[in-house]
Amino acid sequence: MRASRKVGIVGWGVYVPKWRIKSEELARGWGRDWNRYAAGIMVEEKSVPGIDEDTFTIAYEASINALKRARIDASKLRAVYVGTESKPYAVKTTATMLIDALGAGGEGRLTTGADYEFACKAGTEAIQSILGLIGSGMIDYGLAVGADTAQGAPGDALEYTASAGGAAYILGPADKSVAVIEASLSHVTDTPDFWRRQHERYPAHTRAFTGEPAYFKHIMTAAKELMALMGTTPEDYDYAIFHQPNGKFPLRVGTRLGFTPDKIKPGLITPYIGNTYSGSALVGLAAVLDQAKPGQKILVVSFGSGAGSDAFHIEVKEGIGEVQELAPKTMDYVSRKEYVDYTTYARYRRMIRMLHDFSAY
Repeated sequence: MRASRKVGIVGWGVYVPKWRIKSEELARGWGRDWNRYAAGIMVEEKSVPGIDEDTFTIAYEASINALKRARIDASKLRAVYVGTESKPYAVKTTATMLIDALGAGGEGRLTTGADYEFACKAGTEAIQSILGLIGSGMIDYGLAVGADTAQGAPGDALEYTASAGGAAYILGPADKSVAVIEASLSHVTDTPDFWRRQHERYPAHTRAFTGEPAYFKHIMTAAKELMALMGTTPEDYDYAIFHQPNGKFPLRVGTRLGFTPDKIKPGLITPYIGNTYSGSALVGLAAVLDQAKPGQKILVVSFGSGAGSDAFHIEVKEGIGEVQELAPKTMDYVSRKEYVDYTTYARYRRMIRMLHDFSAY
């Protein structure tokens, strides 16, 4: 898909909570040997949301950073979409909270807002929607966010990777941007590799099944189709970012597509903070934009269970160097950390639920 009016990234921002828990500590909490149980997933530690942090606070901090780089007032934002599968409220839109907190749309709040959900690719779905609005000429600027405080059942394999963080992108006309989104393409099928039914607290998954028929098939199909549309090959790209459920899958799918590890590793952040779900590919893209130079080309392919992938061809423009230092970089948040033990982690994640009201005692 190509917009009739070219659209680009005007500003970007990231936020990752400072709290961390090491993978070995998660294994210790369940009496497991990390090296035997899950060391192959290539995740050293993961971020943990503080007791007063949620998807909204993450989205807000990331959006403030994006506005700093965009150098525009929030009143110019005419669309605010938040992609997440861990909303603070089951029935209440996170986007409207973000619109008010930022002052988007001006005093009259003249903007459209919505929450998007498609597992880990909800954030890139939000980008595609705003790309269409700007590309059609309906609006000039919009904000897309991918953020999560990811859910993994205690003791489950997902507990080693499900983390917290997010990224925000302000899109606008190409002549105001520092990186142009030349094309986008999606591939979706009904592949039930991951789900959570109503009223269930944690998601279920099909373990190995989520790899070949879900993750690899959709990312490879979307990437190949986009490169065919653009007439490009892996050699034409300076960077490649793929959804990062762990540290292993992005390297494996990139190799299958013909990308060398040196093009993938600059955006491979999951080994240090875990899988931020809707923020995963977008945090990786932010890490690349933090260091990208004019003329470089970037391929981004997200993945969401259920299942589908969004692919983007991005070309970096002159002027990106002027905005890279205007807000904290991705690695600034990655390196800012304080460790917690399993007990503190369980309290922060509200895993321990009180069965009685002790207020009367």
